[in-house]
Amino acid sequence: MAHSKPLLRHTAWVAALIFIWLAATAWARPLALPDEGRYVGVAWEMLRSGDWLTPTLDGLPYFHKPPLFYWITAGSLSIFGLNEWAARAAPLLGATLGALSIYLFMRRWSDAGTARTTLIALLAQPLFVIGGQFANLDMLVAGCITATITLLAHAALSLQAGLPHRQALVAAYAFAALGILAKGLIGFVIPGLVIVAWLLLRRQWRVVLALLSVPGALVFLLLAAPWFVAMQLRFPDFLDYFFFVQQVKRFAAGGFNNVQPLWFYPAVLVVFSLPCVPWLARLFKRSYWLSDERGAVRLLMLVWVLTVMVFFSLPKSKLLGYILPAVPALAVLMAEAYRTQLIPSLRSRRLWALSIGLAVVLALGPVAWMSIKHPKSSIELARLLATQHQPGQPVVMLGNIYFDLPFYARLREPMVIVDNWNDPDNRSRDSWRKELADAGEFAPALGAKALVNPSDLPALLCAAPISWVLGPASAVTGFPFVTAANSLATFHAHTLWKVDMQQPALRLALGCDK
Repeated sequence: MAHSKPLLRHTAWVAALIFIWLAATAWARPLALPDEGRYVGVAWEMLRSGDWLTPTLDGLPYFHKPPLFYWITAGSLSIFGLNEWAARAAPLLGATLGALSIYLFMRRWSDAGTARTTLIALLAQPLFVIGGQFANLDMLVAGCITATITLLAHAALSLQAGLPHRQALVAAYAFAALGILAKGLIGFVIPGLVIVAWLLLRRQWRVVLALLSVPGALVFLLLAAPWFVAMQLRFPDFLDYFFFVQQVKRFAAGGFNNVQPLWFYPAVLVVFSLPCVPWLARLFKRSYWLSDERGAVRLLMLVWVLTVMVFFSLPKSKLLGYILPAVPALAVLMAEAYRTQLIPSLRSRRLWALSIGLAVVLALGPVAWMSIKHPKSSIELARLLATQHQPGQPVVMLGNIYFDLPFYARLREPMVIVDNWNDPDNRSRDSWRKELADAGEFAPALGAKALVNPSDLPALLCAAPISWVLGPASAVTGFPFVTAANSLATFHAHTLWKVDMQQPALRLALGCDK
């Protein structure tokens, strides 16, 4: 017990330092469209509606992803208020969990110096720093995956050494369940693939069987199953849509966005780790793998990186954040390569410091740029709308959706999205239109109010004394009535109009008196 207290204090201090480093600039830029606006918007709707069970996007049931991110974000917003820092609590916690997990694992199965070097290398990586401040689900699930893998590996190594391992094993199953709630099946599929491949390469197949835990499985089901059961009871098509369409089909089939070649993720890891990549040259030396008792840990990290990279390279659709679970293991390989020198020379230390410094600059540079330029954000128009909008006044979006607008404008009612919703292309292309159209099928009555065709828009506007219309400045071509509305502001080629039915020209343009 006396030994555990200093370890707990040390762990708490390390976790706090990790979090502070990652959170230091998380407030500096507005939410980016579409991802950050979408996911934080869902959390804001959860908070404002009081329904913490069913995620909604513009008031419609949204089942593209499970709820853990929304729960964390909504809880953070309720405590710290509606600001960017609070909106990014989930990725910050995920990154902290991942960094702390790899640090503690290396401290136990390598040494304190290598653990510290690993942590420094990881917290300097642009992918990790930016991912830890980006409000989507990728870093949250990456943190859960990292914790699951390190706990399973710790249990396996402890079992082989005749040491206690059951608590770590049950904890691994618990974090796998959180991974499921963070993003779906990859929460346990990737850790399982990594650990099984690692143990089989080491001819430890008996340990694979020993990691099958009945108590762990019960904990897994108790944590992961209730939400899925509840959603299936509310929405009979939920399980098929969530698992087959959004998980299996998205992985195995085409038709989704961001199609990239097979070499995409290897290139991403090289480019975003560039200042530290030269250190990985030592991986090609036989002595690196056979020089000491750390070969098993180094093999785990190599298998870890390759498994994640191959797994996500198989689908045609590839997003940058998918590769995040590989970054902690890659940081270990970099740190181990540097520390394989028994007495690092002054030149090596300087080169290592230069690598880390350049990586930090590459990580924080984009954050600084986005904090100044505000690309892909409707924050200016949203804040203007917030100063004038009154409850009950419709907010209409023309041919587009600005996911961050409800968050920044503090809207408490769903918006009206005007588009050609009868167009079959809305179902065939992976886009925000398909997301909303799918969501509307789970609640047809709500969908009919939120998703409006252009021909139905005049009646909607005529029925409200004042409405607010947001769309591209070019919307005048398809919606000529906006020329008679009051144009309040234009930012990034998007305009906010006030539609006041007391203006005769507007009533005439909309045909309200026919």
